[in-house]
Amino acid sequence: MKTRTRWDAVCEVSDLIPDSGIAVWTEDGPVALFYLPDRLPALFAISHTDPFSGSNVLARGITGDLNGEPVVASPLYKQHFSLRSGECLEDPSVQVPVYRVLLDGDRVRLEISVARSEVAA
Repeated sequence: MKTRTRWDAVCEVSDLIPDSGIAVWTEDGPVALFYLPDRLPALFAISHTDPFSGSNVLARGITGDLNGEPVVASPLYKQHFSLRSGECLEDPSVQVPVYRVLLDGDRVRLEISVARSEVAA
């Protein structure tokens, strides 16, 4: 069965901070949205939850580049997560969910899975 999705508006472009992240709330839970204006694409979204601590902190991490890979370093234990794949570079067996991002005029939208109850309705 194919998963159904929708594009939810989560913030405005003016809410974004260059080379940093913000946390937004979705039906999937908290998401860390990153704006890296010197890259293409410039917008990335991963889960805000650090899988090593269970804390919602990834949007507060430091962004960077490791061998051409855009990353965020968790502010707690400093693991690096790829902003493209969600994979932890120090432990490839650990990964955070990644969300597709769309710029719609001044709105930033994330592709979110539709709950089964909504599909049945």
